[in-house]
Amino acid sequence: MSKTWESFLERWTSAGVIDADVRDRIRAWESEHAQSQGLRWPILIALAFGAILLGAGVLLFVSAHWDQMSPTERMSLIVATIAVFHVGGAVSSGRFEGLSVALHTVGTVALGGGIALAGQIFNLSEHWPAAVLLWAAGAALAWALLRHWTQAALTAILFPYWLAGEWWTRMSDDHVLFMLPIWVGACALSFAYLSARRGPGDSALRKALGWIGGIALLPAAIAISVDTWAQAPAWQPQMIAWGISILGSLALAIALRGREALWTGVAIAWALLLIAANGGHGGRIPVYLWCAVGSVGLALWGMRDSRPERINLGILGFALTVLVFYFSNVMDKLGRSASLIAVGLLFLGGGWLLEQTRRRLIAHIRVEAI
Repeated sequence: MSKTWESFLERWTSAGVIDADVRDRIRAWESEHAQSQGLRWPILIALAFGAILLGAGVLLFVSAHWDQMSPTERMSLIVATIAVFHVGGAVSSGRFEGLSVALHTVGTVALGGGIALAGQIFNLSEHWPAAVLLWAAGAALAWALLRHWTQAALTAILFPYWLAGEWWTRMSDDHVLFMLPIWVGACALSFAYLSARRGPGDSALRKALGWIGGIALLPAAIAISVDTWAQAPAWQPQMIAWGISILGSLALAIALRGREALWTGVAIAWALLLIAANGGHGGRIPVYLWCAVGSVGLALWGMRDSRPERINLGILGFALTVLVFYFSNVMDKLGRSASLIAVGLLFLGGGWLLEQTRRRLIAHIRVEAI
């Protein structure tokens, strides 16, 4: 039982919220069930790194002996590698659930490499999004059978990656590099994944989606702010791409949060208006202003839902906006020494101010929601 929880228990007893008998019963129950509260973070880190190193070792072994193998031996090795991981996960499921999840996850990751190598062995026509689709289907099937959050997280990454790959190859074939639907779709999907978090009782899948959305959001927003409508294709394929990017993300947000998906829709509308700001004739100033508005809005959204990760992302986005504005529009107008002094003051003063703001915002959210 954690010391923080223990201190709260003592506070409740001192304030008369609970009596000494209830306190002792709670303490006894927690002591009896302390071992069934789940894996601690050292074990989780060990399992994660172990899975990564195991997969890397198998990959190095296969690459080292690949040229000496016949096509039959290569295919047999691929199938055996995937099967060994999943069989190992099945055998360990009743003894150590964390190890079982890790082995099944490595098996699904190995499936992607197996699909790519199988295409190389049999000289299949090169269309890499189809391989990603097969990989995503395998992850979805594993999720349906095993109900592991890791399989669902892989599915949440691979299916959007497949859609982006299909659009990318189409644009490459047409010699038109128009990637805005991909960037907007990634940004909208990041907002939807971020909205999956509701409170400390969230499932591991919702927490994983929140992490995926948080990692992908800022790079996607940066890509929107620097891309333009140059070399846009015909409207028919555009409408399909825009529909999948926007409506698909909204549908997922509704499935995750119900009526609360309204705020995800507002965030997606911000991403669309960022395209308009970037395509205007007012230079880069509207882009910086709209990015600052979006950062503030993200922090306020985090306050509304009592989600500190959105507040942190909003503060980080605002800081990046100010820094990019300074280096792009201000620094070259100052002398060398003045520019260095100014950037030093910007880092020191701005960093202190943003950290104080971040702490105040987090202090206003509900403690029980963190």
